[in-house]
Amino acid sequence: MPYQYPHTIENGLGETIIFLGLEPSAGGDKLIAESFCQPGAGPAMHTHFKQDEVFTVLSGKMGYQILGEEPKMANPGETVFFKRGTPHKFWVEGQEVLHCSGWIQPAHSIEFFLGAVFAAQNKSGKGEPERFDGAYLLTRYASEYDMQDIPWFVKKIILPIVYVVGQLLGKYKHFEGAPEPLK
Repeated sequence: MPYQYPHTIENGLGETIIFLGLEPSAGGDKLIAESFCQPGAGPAMHTHFKQDEVFTVLSGKMGYQILGEEPKMANPGETVFFKRGTPHKFWVEGQEVLHCSGWIQPAHSIEFFLGAVFAAQNKSGKGEPERFDGAYLLTRYASEYDMQDIPWFVKKIILPIVYVVGQLLGKYKHFEGAPEPLK
């Protein structure tokens, strides 16, 4: 899916990402972005299995945590690196909007995936994506992304069943042309 840059997505819950463009690199295209998080916003514990992610705090304060470690904080000018395969989360620490610059490498399907997750959150009007869209994304792209807070039984049994029901009901026409998941 070719995108025009800059490309902005918002989840209606206080998170905005502006994708600025792709930078060719020997390690795979690097997707350059800026993000803004309102106080109280930030993604749940998640994993990118195939990508490294870097944030540099421009303003505000970032709380962040790697699964199994104590929470830490990053101030303006500080950079946080999340290595691929490392479960992590971040949030706004304090009452000031968190503004970061950063990148994800290699880009793979992240722009599509995050855009679809944000759209599904907007569709549901709450933190979780709309049921069928969430099942589609978390089942189809399970080799690339994971959400640690979702119980194993739900991820391995319930979501795949909802995904199949969604296929039978024709719920995924808006995902036509979606990138193939990486194995």
